[in-house]
Amino acid sequence: MKKTQSALLLIAFVCLSLVGTALYLQIVERMLPCPLCVLQRYAFIAVAVSCLLSLTGPAMLRKAWMGMATVATLCGAGVALHQLYVIAHPDVSCGIDPLQTAVNNLPFAHWLPTVFVAEGMCGTPYDPILGLSIPQWSLTWFALFFLTLLFLLIKKPK
Repeated sequence: MKKTQSALLLIAFVCLSLVGTALYLQIVERMLPCPLCVLQRYAFIAVAVSCLLSLTGPAMLRKAWMGMATVATLCGAGVALHQLYVIAHPDVSCGIDPLQTAVNNLPFAHWLPTVFVAEGMCGTPYDPILGLSIPQWSLTWFALFFLTLLFLLIKKPK
């Protein structure tokens, strides 16, 4: 059980660190988030909160929260894949469109606009970080979290 708790805490910490990194890129480096970037932030936060909640309560509830975190990783990965598609096909855009309006009208966008308001264009080509684009990094992290959470869900308790 200690290894499971450590893994869940690590996932939550990394997710929140990734959101912090996104805020650094936005505020310091002036890399404005697009609607798909903001949706990935929601997914990372959902994974972190679900992992933290899975540390408490009875076993069934803990498994349910881990399941929610697993679903959130799949949602985030899907959004990252779509963003990679948009970047690969410059004729496709998700800039100022209904998605941006919908994302910016969510309650969290009004409560924490610095974190959750989308102002950028999804197809903006930013320089890679350590060889990967930002959505590629997101997809990598979501895949890693998915595999870890899936393993934790299906492993048999000792």
